[in-house]
Amino acid sequence: MAASGDERVIVVAMDGSPYADYAFEWYMKNIHRDKDFVVLVNTVEMQSYTTFPMGMGDTSAFTKMLEEELIHAEKYLHTLTEKMKSSGLHGKVRQVRGPAREEILRVAEEEGAKMIVTGTRGMGKVRRTFLGSVSDHILHHSHVPVVVCRHKEDHHHDHH
Repeated sequence: MAASGDERVIVVAMDGSPYADYAFEWYMKNIHRDKDFVVLVNTVEMQSYTTFPMGMGDTSAFTKMLEEELIHAEKYLHTLTEKMKSSGLHGKVRQVRGPAREEILRVAEEEGAKMIVTGTRGMGKVRRTFLGSVSDHILHHSHVPVVVCRHKEDHHHDHH
């Protein structure tokens, strides 16, 4: 179901990490309006494709890894759907395959998003971590405002 005229489409990037959960909570507390049409986007990057040594001849181990990742993805999809229901949100959950940095932007464009909300992961000592570089990429390439929610653990100098 598409969003109607007076709704804002908000894309929230969810990757199963506490940082994404924090971004979701932050959105709910600070930006959410009843009229929002929320699209929770989860990108499945299929780790086994990139980490599995090919040409080993043992495809059964690879198949098993793949199945486990799909089962995991399926479970998380269910978790997100439940999260949406329990938060009383209006919108949808989309699970896409491919590099998160590109897929999140693509979905935002497809859905006509007014804003993208994403978490950040450990911007402390190691800056170039997975979600760090993803949120950087989204910030630089998005055509709509991006809210990057910094998890409290990221503020190493705050003592609240």
